[in-house]
Amino acid sequence: MSLLSIVEIPDPRLRLVCEPVEAVDDEVRTLVADMFETMYAAHGIGLAASQVGVIRRVMVVDLQERETEEEDAKPEAKRDPRAFINPEILWVSDEKSTYNEGCLSIPEQYAEVERPARCRVKWLDEQGKAHEEEFHGLMATCVQHEIDHLNGVLFIDHISRLKRQMLIKKLDKARKAAA
Repeated sequence: MSLLSIVEIPDPRLRLVCEPVEAVDDEVRTLVADMFETMYAAHGIGLAASQVGVIRRVMVVDLQERETEEEDAKPEAKRDPRAFINPEILWVSDEKSTYNEGCLSIPEQYAEVERPARCRVKWLDEQGKAHEEEFHGLMATCVQHEIDHLNGVLFIDHISRLKRQMLIKKLDKARKAAA
């Protein structure tokens, strides 16, 4: 496994619609493993392939929270990694929920985003096995956020233009301060 570089805005690859995976093979399984390692190292809960510059319909999610860096170093007991290959939203609820979303491709920036509270999704896992499940709560939010990435959509596209501009200015200011 290896750490991959996380693509950040305004990289145009984040706006591309990802290509379907034709076959779940060793190359895809390696990508999934590398994406998990990258996501954990960045302390994220989800990562889409486009965020590491791979324009394929692959995403990983693990909502298990680690409280310390020591737990991050040996997290197997607490992790619940889930790989989604060619995920497709089949249904969303009319009921909405709001979550303060962030994104590894828009570092240290957060905004309240309203999304359907529940969604039904079908996908393949890293072994090529088909799944279909209804998600709610944070998992529904995270799955929708990552599928948005696969479609070239960022969480900031779900907020007002003014809030989006303010968030991008804050990010630019933080980048200049770090340089």
